[in-house]
Amino acid sequence: QSNDTLKLCPRDHFHKLKTEKSDKIYPVMEKEGRTRLALIICNKKFDSLSNRHGADVDLLRMQDLLEDLGYSVVVKENLTAQGMETELRLFADHEDHQSSDSTFLVFMSHGILDGICGTKHSDKEPDILRDDTIFTIFNNHNCKNLRNKPKIIIMQACRGSGDGIVWVTTERGEAMADTHGLPMQYYGYYGRSDAVTMTHVEKDFIAFKSSTPHNVSWILDTTGSLFISQLIYFIKEYCWSHHLEEIFRMVQHSFETPTILTQMPTIERVSMTRYFYLFPGN
Repeated sequence: QSNDTLKLCPRDHFHKLKTEKSDKIYPVMEKEGRTRLALIICNKKFDSLSNRHGADVDLLRMQDLLEDLGYSVVVKENLTAQGMETELRLFADHEDHQSSDSTFLVFMSHGILDGICGTKHSDKEPDILRDDTIFTIFNNHNCKNLRNKPKIIIMQACRGSGDGIVWVTTERGEAMADTHGLPMQYYGYYGRSDAVTMTHVEKDFIAFKSSTPHNVSWILDTTGSLFISQLIYFIKEYCWSHHLEEIFRMVQHSFETPTILTQMPTIERVSMTRYFYLFPGN
């Protein structure tokens, strides 16, 4: 499916929903004065693994989408696990989050069961960014400027431990699997208190991953990954009227009938306590 136009939310619908569901949705700041930020980390070139052909398509389309949604997008490419962690910490410390209402963290790389692969990853010398590292950097203890604000994590990477690369000949070119992700291990809630207040250390997160644990995610060398393509389509088509978790389920439904390129995206580690509407155009 293709849709190059982001459907905007009419102003009257925006105000109606904000009023009727004020206690059930995350607050959305007015466009004037807010400073939304998003981060995309896209690893395309690797020392030992195959290069990810088609990743440029995903990167450009995702960047365009997030910018259309009002986010200033920081793009980082071809990083080791340590490099990714460093960039995540710098991004988490950005002052603009204070006047933002949400953030997106998008990862595109090879992956294994344990995490996202850095550019130096090999079987003998793993170079892996683990989920817990990401969640810890952005939790309420370490990232106060995003406290009580939606933190959306998108991961395009395999979660399998197979041979690394799977090729299938299709009419649109070659398809490869982003092998070499990550089963979500429950991080748990624990409170940190002081003389003033108490809050959950991990809250307001949702992670949407391109495949189930142990399985592959497909990327086409000419049109990009199936997951990112479907995700962008459904966000553009429905985010004016549906909250983000509903849209994620629409994406899952689009993968329900297996084809020659089979995968099933998963929604994981959800600690969002309200609905997150993007209200494009507002």
